Amino acid sequence: MNAEELIKKYTAGETKFTGINLSGENLFAADLINIILTKADLHNANLIFAYLSRANLVQANLNNTKLSGANLNQANLSGANMQDADLHGATLQGADLRNANITLANLMDANLINADLRGANLSGANFTGACLRGLNLREEKRFYKKANLRGINMSKADLRGANLTGADLAKADLRGANLSEAVLRKADLSGANLSEADLTNAVLTEANLNEANLTQANLSLTKLEKTIFSAAEMIGANLHLAIMHNANFSKANLSQANLDNTRMIGINLSRANLTNANLTEAELIDAYLARTNLTNANLTNANLTRAELSTADLTGAILLGATLPDGKIFT
Repeated sequence: MNAEELIKKYTAGETKFTGINLSGENLFAADLINIILTKADLHNANLIFAYLSRANLVQANLNNTKLSGANLNQANLSGANMQDADLHGATLQGADLRNANITLANLMDANLINADLRGANLSGANFTGACLRGLNLREEKRFYKKANLRGINMSKADLRGANLTGADLAKADLRGANLSEAVLRKADLSGANLSEADLTNAVLTEANLNEANLTQANLSLTKLEKTIFSAAEMIGANLHLAIMHNANFSKANLSQANLDNTRMIGINLSRANLTNANLTEAELIDAYLARTNLTNANLTNANLTRAELSTADLTGAILLGATLPDGKIFT
């Protein structure tokens, strides 16, 4: 069936086209709302600016399909093959993309508010400038495999409130992304670039940010219990009021970082670089600071009760009002 025949039948009231072959067909700006294209072959087809809201595209082949500017709001694309598809500026608000293959797809400036991407493979996809508020990528082992976002480009993307629990974001590009109030519990962000990202109020409990770049990132009010930041680059990062109990920052670079009023009970800061960092009123009870560089750091009114400080470098550090490891107040 060709595009002309499809549109003629659809206009006449027929909506079910399961398994149809439309590869390479031109459906530019076609009005196909509520159409059923389950298991259809649409690879290399032109669906630019097409209206496919609430369409059923379950397990459809959309490999290399042109969908820029298309309306796929509330469409069902679960299990679809969207590899190399061009969805630049497309709207997929509330779309079902569970277990879809979206590798190397272009979703630049796309709207994916409240889209469900559980179990989707997003490896190498481009989400630059995309709106992903309320995105659901949480890992549910009983039903969906872990979302694969390795190496994904989400620079400057809007991910406010997104659920990325257990997601694989290793080496992802999240520069300048808005991840405020996002849930990243147990996510793998090792080697990811989060420089200048906004993680205000985000949940990163037990996440892995080993060797990640968080230069100038905003992590104020974040939950970072048992989170791994070993060898992370965090120059000038803002961790104001963050909760970091038992987190691992060994060998991390936190020079000039803002850690005022943070709660860091049992934190590992061994060999970390905290030169010129602001630790005013920080809670460092039972902290491990072996060979930590605290040169010129501000520890005014910090609580260092039972902290391991014996080999730390405190050259030029400000300790006025700080509670020392033995419980005495520094005056």
